[in-house]
Amino acid sequence: MSLIIGVPRETFAGERRVATVPDVVVKLIKLGFKVSIETGAGNAANFSDDTYRAAGAEIAANAAALWSQSDIVFKARPPTLAEVGMLREGATLIGFIWPAQNPDLMQALASRKATVLAIDSLPRQLSRAQKMDALTSMAGISGYRAVIEAANAFGRFFNGQVTAAGKIPPARVFIAGAGVAGLAAIGTAANLGAIVRANDTRAEVADQVKSLGGEFVKVDYEEEGSGGGGYAKVMSEGFQRAQRDMYAREAKEADIIITTALIPGKPAPKLITAEMVRSMKAGSVIIDMAGEQGGNCELTEPGQAVVKHGVTIVGYTDLPSRLAKQSSTLYGNNLLRLMEELCKTKDGAIDVNMEDDAIRGLTVIKQGEVTWPPPPPKLPAAPAAKPAAAPVAAPKGHGHSASEPMAGSTLAIIFGIGAALFWLVGAFAPDAFLGHFTVFVLACFVGYMVVWNVTPSLHTPLMSVTNAISSIIAIGALIQIAPPLSSLTESRPDGWILGMAVLALALTAINMFGGFAVTRRMLAMFRK
Repeated sequence: MSLIIGVPRETFAGERRVATVPDVVVKLIKLGFKVSIETGAGNAANFSDDTYRAAGAEIAANAAALWSQSDIVFKARPPTLAEVGMLREGATLIGFIWPAQNPDLMQALASRKATVLAIDSLPRQLSRAQKMDALTSMAGISGYRAVIEAANAFGRFFNGQVTAAGKIPPARVFIAGAGVAGLAAIGTAANLGAIVRANDTRAEVADQVKSLGGEFVKVDYEEEGSGGGGYAKVMSEGFQRAQRDMYAREAKEADIIITTALIPGKPAPKLITAEMVRSMKAGSVIIDMAGEQGGNCELTEPGQAVVKHGVTIVGYTDLPSRLAKQSSTLYGNNLLRLMEELCKTKDGAIDVNMEDDAIRGLTVIKQGEVTWPPPPPKLPAAPAAKPAAAPVAAPKGHGHSASEPMAGSTLAIIFGIGAALFWLVGAFAPDAFLGHFTVFVLACFVGYMVVWNVTPSLHTPLMSVTNAISSIIAIGALIQIAPPLSSLTESRPDGWILGMAVLALALTAINMFGGFAVTRRMLAMFRK
């Protein structure tokens, strides 16, 4: 018997997302499920009831009808206690729950004998769980939207310009926290032309910041800040003091500050003090992405945009909802991947396998029994370290190691042999050969010095273009095909010579044009 997946309309104030979209409905039906959508559930995200009907979903007349008939309920926001009262006993609920922050909700769901899969409890350190990671999907959208909100409130170009009316400096953006949301904000702000600086307690994200066009600002204090599940940990008081000093310096120079710091189950850390806000330039902007958990700025008012000390402080708590169609699509795909894991037989039934680390981490209530918090996931064992290679003994006698200078006697012997070879060439070789040989030796020396002094990352493009230039031998082939005027009276080259010349010309043409084409494509990789 096929289970019914129900998608109610979100009742949280200002929430415009919907937990699934028509494209996902088609795929859920292929898994064997029936899908029911509350009428109007997708209107705010620009998905009408007709588009859901066309995808094969049924439309429920109201919330009570949907909750009462659904075996599985998809939600974006945690359900209210009134919605829990409408949930069928023994049904399955999938969505954001935040079990640490909502103990009363957990108790109410357990009393309904429900099975609850909290998408926010997914063990994100498991690579196979990434396709179900709705936290990452929503954080990426939030980071992008934070920059758009900042641009709207800033009232000036992000990129620097030189116009007939005057020079416009680029905006200076400082981003506190380089997690998924922070990295999305860095990339968006850099693409808009701003000067972007960012900080994070985890030193390993520095390369990611640079790769997106930002500059990593390091705190002058040595302490590792990596926590579990891709989050940062709570830092020591000494580190926090040094971090505040750095933030105070950055606040004076920044036009825009975007804060993203959150630690699961704890209030948002206060990173931007009222004194820092007062030190900022008039017209500056702070986007506090941690507003829902109290905010990273002392002056943030959650859900509001306010102006204090001449600085606009935006504490919106619905950033993903401000891109409702995009966020609904990504969230719907995350839940689809979860259903594929729960319904591997594609028969419209689910199996909540508690032996599966990803499913076990998600399951906070199983048939009325609270199973949260889960045990730590069993991560794959680290590969055994290879035994160290035995050191190679340095050769005895007149040999030398890579780090030691060559012995004087060896150097003298090498130069002596080289001089003898050159004397033999000069004494017995024809004059024409001697001239060509001299040019060859000088070309080798010049070519080596040119390549040696080029940045290693450009070696391959350089070799491609020198390869193309070396196709000057095409001139020799042309001479064989069409002899110079002075030799027109002489006999034409025979068939073998002509054929070899034509073949050489074809190959060198490919080499020439291919070399320049490869060089152009490879150099394009270094351009922004």
